[in-house]
Amino acid sequence: MPDDFATNLRRLIRARFPLLSIQTAEESRVLAEIAAVVGNRTQIAPARQVYTWSTANGFAALGQPGNAETRTPHAALTAAAALTMPSVVILLDLHPWMGSSSTPADTQLVRQIKDTVRFYKDGPVPRTLIMISPTPRIPPDLESLVTLLEFPLPTEAQIRSTLDGMISRNTAAGALTLALGPDGAERLAKAALGLTAFEAENAFARAMVDDGRLTDDDIVLVQEEKRQIVAKSGVLEVVRSSIGLDDIGGLENLKTWLRKRNGAWLDEAAAYGLPAPKGVLVTGVPGCGKSMTAKAMASAWSLPLVRLDIGRVFGGLVGASEQNMRTALRTAEAIAPCVLWIDEIEKGFASGASGQGDSGTSARVFGTFLSWMQEKTAAVFVIATANQIGLLPPEMMRKGRFDEIFFIDLPTDAERKVIFGLHLKARLKAGPALGALAVDDALLDELVALTEGFSGAEIEQVVISACFDAFNERRALTRDDLRHEIGNTVPLSVTQSEQIDALRAWADIRAVAASAPQDRAGYATPEPAPSFLGVPPESVLARGGRPVEA
Repeated sequence: MPDDFATNLRRLIRARFPLLSIQTAEESRVLAEIAAVVGNRTQIAPARQVYTWSTANGFAALGQPGNAETRTPHAALTAAAALTMPSVVILLDLHPWMGSSSTPADTQLVRQIKDTVRFYKDGPVPRTLIMISPTPRIPPDLESLVTLLEFPLPTEAQIRSTLDGMISRNTAAGALTLALGPDGAERLAKAALGLTAFEAENAFARAMVDDGRLTDDDIVLVQEEKRQIVAKSGVLEVVRSSIGLDDIGGLENLKTWLRKRNGAWLDEAAAYGLPAPKGVLVTGVPGCGKSMTAKAMASAWSLPLVRLDIGRVFGGLVGASEQNMRTALRTAEAIAPCVLWIDEIEKGFASGASGQGDSGTSARVFGTFLSWMQEKTAAVFVIATANQIGLLPPEMMRKGRFDEIFFIDLPTDAERKVIFGLHLKARLKAGPALGALAVDDALLDELVALTEGFSGAEIEQVVISACFDAFNERRALTRDDLRHEIGNTVPLSVTQSEQIDALRAWADIRAVAASAPQDRAGYATPEPAPSFLGVPPESVLARGGRPVEA
């Protein structure tokens, strides 16, 4: 395990590193950590006195009022150089003087920092200069002198401690009723991972004061705070979804696989020796529920769903695309556990293996993503969808990148019956569109018989169009409306039959059928195919992929 912040800071101070830089927006927490490390005389001897500087307070001992005459960084460095006792000097928000892409650094200040560093390093008294800023800028003249020190966001244990303290105080005061499930507190703490201590405390306070109760449903309120982090990244997008797995007709094989992995990021799963699942690649016929599955899975797992738009990753400046991908992946890890959704992944990574025509940019971005998929340990579950799976390079689909590849075929008779029922009942709840139309087995069986080869999206559009016909005449929906729209619809299975057949041929031996075997009863078994890698042709599921056991 990597060393924590306190251990690294202690080693650097004891080794008399003269200049450190820490990137963080949590000034209070990092100052407390530094004071705790420096003040531990059993581990750092002699003990250091801590001084701070800011433009508002000036130069002063930690927690003390400063001198107004030392509010400039030049005056602060002069005061720091005059210290004669073992000390640690913390400079807050020095980055405005360090320059940017459009403005040069303050050359006099850079020269003064270099002199102070040399004086600290060669002097008889141990002293350390620490720069703390949310956006550190290191001029080239200081790069060889400064040591970067990472200050991590609060751990789950620290967030859990904050949550438990808030629960204890508010329940004792009678201001809070606790109604969490057995692992509710753990889920709340994990939901707040990626937030600063201040943000996490605000999120918990918001959940508590909303109705005076703290329940498992308040996880959603905590996740709302994470939307700010995602929005600031500029590459990821938070997707709100109220769709559950039960709102999807069929696909029982895929839904069972997902249900079995619900909670796989919790400590209970780790106690079983189980790693967090990496993700799935879902391919299939367009309009059969691939994107809906991603939304439903995040809702079922009570995890935030963030979408990575590959088009946003590629920027115009040299190196911007690679940086955007790294930013997106870091952001996803910061808000873990979460679901990262990449829709139509083949559109962004189809040429990633070659990178032809863009000086290798797409190849480098593709390589960054592949390496992250292989090595990631954060609970970021990736669900990628693809319509043209053949465009993806083979290294994307090998084991270790995704846990499984699922194939979604056109819905079976049983699945179409469920899909029709869901959409018709949804219109019944929405208003008087159905009128006296009885959504019973007789109606559903008739509709199923008329829609062989229809996709789920085409079935939904049949119901919507029929409702529009009824609405136009301000009357209730009838069977004839549904029959009329079915007759006017030419399904994708007819217009793109060759492409669908090719996709099925690919999936027969390379993917798992998303639909359960019993749901596929009634389909004609395809012509026997030659065995592939020792898998006999009779073990290949009719119209849709290898068995899970294969």
